[in-house]
Amino acid sequence: MRPTPLKALAARVLTVAALAAVSLPGTPATASPDTAPAAAAACTPAQVVTNGGFESGTSPWTQSSTTVITSRAGQSAHGGTSFAWLDGTGGTHTDTLSQSVTIPSGCSSASLTFWLHIDTTETTSSTAYDKLTAKIGSTTLATYSNLNKASGYAQKTFDVSAFAGQTVTLAFTGTEDSSLQTSFVLDDIALNTSGDTTPPADSTRTPSAPAYTVNLTSNTTGKGWTGHESVTFTNASSTALSEVYLRLWDNYHGTCSAMPIVVSNVSGGTAGSLSVSCTALQISLASPVAQGQSATIGFDLAVTVPSGADRFGYDGSFVNIGNALPVLAVKDGSGWHLDPYTNNGESFYSLAADFKVTLDHPTSLLVPATGTSVDTAGSSGRTVTTATASKVRDFAWAAGPFTKISGTSAAGTAINIYSVTGISSSDAQSMLSTAKSAVDAHAARFGAYPYGELDAVIDNNYWFGGMEYPGFVLDLVSTTALTHEIAHQWFYGIVGDDEYNSPWLDEAFTDYATDLAQGKTGTSCWSSVSWASSAEKITNSMAYWDAHSSRYSTVVYGYGKCALHDLRRLLGDTAMANLLKSYATSHWYGVSTTAEFKAAAQAATTTDLTSFWTTHRIEG
Repeated sequence: MRPTPLKALAARVLTVAALAAVSLPGTPATASPDTAPAAAAACTPAQVVTNGGFESGTSPWTQSSTTVITSRAGQSAHGGTSFAWLDGTGGTHTDTLSQSVTIPSGCSSASLTFWLHIDTTETTSSTAYDKLTAKIGSTTLATYSNLNKASGYAQKTFDVSAFAGQTVTLAFTGTEDSSLQTSFVLDDIALNTSGDTTPPADSTRTPSAPAYTVNLTSNTTGKGWTGHESVTFTNASSTALSEVYLRLWDNYHGTCSAMPIVVSNVSGGTAGSLSVSCTALQISLASPVAQGQSATIGFDLAVTVPSGADRFGYDGSFVNIGNALPVLAVKDGSGWHLDPYTNNGESFYSLAADFKVTLDHPTSLLVPATGTSVDTAGSSGRTVTTATASKVRDFAWAAGPFTKISGTSAAGTAINIYSVTGISSSDAQSMLSTAKSAVDAHAARFGAYPYGELDAVIDNNYWFGGMEYPGFVLDLVSTTALTHEIAHQWFYGIVGDDEYNSPWLDEAFTDYATDLAQGKTGTSCWSSVSWASSAEKITNSMAYWDAHSSRYSTVVYGYGKCALHDLRRLLGDTAMANLLKSYATSHWYGVSTTAEFKAAAQAATTTDLTSFWTTHRIEG
């Protein structure tokens, strides 16, 4: 979404007033203990590598030979008398050194450091004949070679916070070719945990693999829909599920006494209280669902669309229905994610799901939607649109007497442009051309577009600029904005994130992708950065940005993409392109976190990125 700060600020003020005023009759204003996220475990700072200075013999290290951990002549320790000496034979040789470490959950920061000295008799300045690889678990942190020789020790630092709560192997592997020695000498290896708390215990995201089946019938205008929804899900967590939560996001647009989204007649569980201004509905399951088991809940659903050219609202006879279908909240180590709705950006956090949605509507209304749609004749004067979508995070649709044009991108993606009254045919054609080029440009960089067709609804009355949904976007007549919203198909859609707590992971990455698609390199854009306060960071949550709404776009979109441009300049164009494509592949239909991206970026370079993250205020 590309927000308009002044309107977002006005909306936020109204929201605060509304939250203070509304509550369900007979429902306590405060959330019950069930609805509050679980308290995080306290962080006890610790150093988890044992005998990292090699002064206590060899235990618990595993070494390829008894000569790796040593105090023999020829090399010296960084501290004390012992060190680890890998290779240095001058012939074909491999040495390994490893230790299993447990990185506790509960701390926000885990940092691996070691001191490394490299000397070599290789004379080349261009070929890496002998190499040392540092890994944690299956992740390669860095690779060094004879090209990195230096006269003394240098400290290397890596953020390994992404491995909190895991037991992993820390490993070093040195390899030499057939001639000319290179010695890789390690000492004072440490892995320190510290900082504020992070989610404790089971961090598995659940309920997983949701499959939604929805049947809705509209009134004559498409502004009211009624029917039934069911969802089948699996518990991925080792902790049994006794409840789930449905997010009724669009109740933000009404009041608890006049809700736009009404759920009734629940089956498979018992409806509990509504919370978070009636945007979260607790469902107590009929019986606890153990790990690996599945369950289904169903309910009747009524949707009433309010007036307004909004992502959920109608503009004259044209109706947008975003975030109207109830979706399952996510539970992980921090408990249930029941964040409030934000109109300044997005709050939406959900796991990849399958949808089959049947929409019965007047034939006079076209109904663009997430997924691939098939129209069949309904009762007199009505059409039934059946939309199916696989591995999407939510489902949205529109209804109205749109003007539709279609085309296919060079790579084969079907594009449909739906225009409201007042959009010229030339503007519609321009948006079709933009969509074709944008979807192919992003696919080439991050991976093939997987959602079949792509629908775009064009309306110049949108106050917010544009809004993304899987396979479906809302936008003004704007080449840049449409390219941005289509990039969201990858960042938030395919590569998911917690949009409330980490908005930069979709907005900054999407703006960066937009720049690349438009041939912009962000030259010197970081030089214009000016922080409003010490608390302002690219990685702040929407809770912060809702309180500082005038800075949201500047920092998250602008500074965020400039930081990624800076990272590209540091890594090099090819390395950055490979990083983003491999990162998208490894998180395809999954969830990205700041810590995981930082770890992936660090693994792509031998340069210590600690100061880079600090300078660019990227924390996590």
